[in-house]
Amino acid sequence: MLYWLTAFSDGGDFFNLFRYITFRAGGAFFTALIFGFLFGRPLINLLKSKQKRGQPIRDDGPASHLTTKAGTPTMGGVLILGALMTSTLLWARLDGGFIWMILFVTLAFGLIGFTDDYQKVTKHTHAGISGRTRLAIGFAIAAVAGVWAAWLHPESLTNQLAIPVVSGLVNMGLLFVPFAMLVIVGSANAVNLTDGLDGLAVMPVMIAAGSLGIIAYSVGRTDFTEYLGINYVPGTGEILIFTAGLIGGGLGFLWYNAPPAAVFMGDTGSLALGGALGAIAVATKHEIVLSIIGGLFVVEAMSVIIQVAYFKRTGKRVFLMAPIHHHFEKKGWSEPQIVIRFWIIALILALVGLATLKVR
Repeated sequence: MLYWLTAFSDGGDFFNLFRYITFRAGGAFFTALIFGFLFGRPLINLLKSKQKRGQPIRDDGPASHLTTKAGTPTMGGVLILGALMTSTLLWARLDGGFIWMILFVTLAFGLIGFTDDYQKVTKHTHAGISGRTRLAIGFAIAAVAGVWAAWLHPESLTNQLAIPVVSGLVNMGLLFVPFAMLVIVGSANAVNLTDGLDGLAVMPVMIAAGSLGIIAYSVGRTDFTEYLGINYVPGTGEILIFTAGLIGGGLGFLWYNAPPAAVFMGDTGSLALGGALGAIAVATKHEIVLSIIGGLFVVEAMSVIIQVAYFKRTGKRVFLMAPIHHHFEKKGWSEPQIVIRFWIIALILALVGLATLKVR
């Protein structure tokens, strides 16, 4: 919205700053951060008053959670989404289709998560919406996003897939939309599975968002794409503003989510943010790079898949508990040890993912 202040610019005054994506990204970051600090405590107080017993804690989870996390309210993802939406709508150019596609995915998955959280706290059960229903709705949202992205991409990029380290693109044809659906739904649910300890998911999400923001900015500039030898996708530079807002909102939330958490992000936040990461990867044609940058989420999701598949076949377990962060809890690692070590892993993987931009 503020971009339109450039209409008052003669090219050498203050209003000219709003032409620059980097300036507006900084504005989005601080707007979202201030939003989180201003509304964090009032939101937590509101959630506590409405959720008398807080988020239901699974009986089959780590025993320590029954005492340390009982009574903590959930749906804290509303704070991140509020900060993210406010900062993006305020600072981004709203005539770009990619921003609206990503906002659509974020809000739609956030609504799924909100409904799921609402059922859990009102019925005081950890069941929520059935897994099949969540997946069905998620795939429907992702299908719309996949078609939308294919329509927004230039003709030379439609249905194309970029491969890390390899120059050129692979034509996926009609498989592009189903692939985009898998990326978005997979990302949303992988982040959701990771969100099991205080601060565990939100920092890797911010790290991944920052990395994808750099990629989006790079693929949206012809000079960067020529230098790096990667695909040019006009209009993706504005995504940097979205990711800056996500980081600012995430930090504002983390202020209250640091152990011991005053509020949980809940499915409201984890599904929305995971879906957003997937949508950004689809928009920038870096779906495979997302699996590297978000490798921590991939490992968390794979640990659940392996555990379930192996147990159904043999009646035995590979891990002491899945997702894998609970396995390390069972092995005696403290919660801060797991969280900080996983943050370090997320940062390393993000740097590896970014390195693929130059290695060709």
